[in-house]
Amino acid sequence: MNIKKDEFAIALLFPLAVGVVSGYLTRDAQTMFSVMNKPSLSPPGWLFPVVWTILYVLMGIASYIIYQQGKDREDVKTALSFYIVQLAFNFFWTIIFFNYESYLFAFIWLIVLWNLVLITIIKFNKISRVASYLMIPYLIWVTFAGYLNLGIYMLNP
Repeated sequence: MNIKKDEFAIALLFPLAVGVVSGYLTRDAQTMFSVMNKPSLSPPGWLFPVVWTILYVLMGIASYIIYQQGKDREDVKTALSFYIVQLAFNFFWTIIFFNYESYLFAFIWLIVLWNLVLITIIKFNKISRVASYLMIPYLIWVTFAGYLNLGIYMLNP
């Protein structure tokens, strides 16, 4: 595959920008997370930005691979549409959870996000197995986030 540097940079920067803006809008999240009651498998707060950065990079690479398969193809357009929608859901989950502290609604939102990520993986897999594999760590992390979200909802009435 011939890498087009501008398109690759955009594909990487798009999800990273979503993460940066989301992080900025929820900049008090680290403090808030440190004082709330959490389920037993909760990682330290510093781990979240590290993991999310890696996941956003993997998502960006996956989207680039899909885009390069033919931006005019209907299946590519559909796959990338799901990718963008799930990324929007990802963005708003952070705000719902941290800014509004609406843990139950955030959990329901996360269930929708999980399904959107799964659909994106399925759509990507029909175009590129490699791209779909790059999205699997994200699905696993969203699953873990669901555990944390539900646990926090139950432990912080």
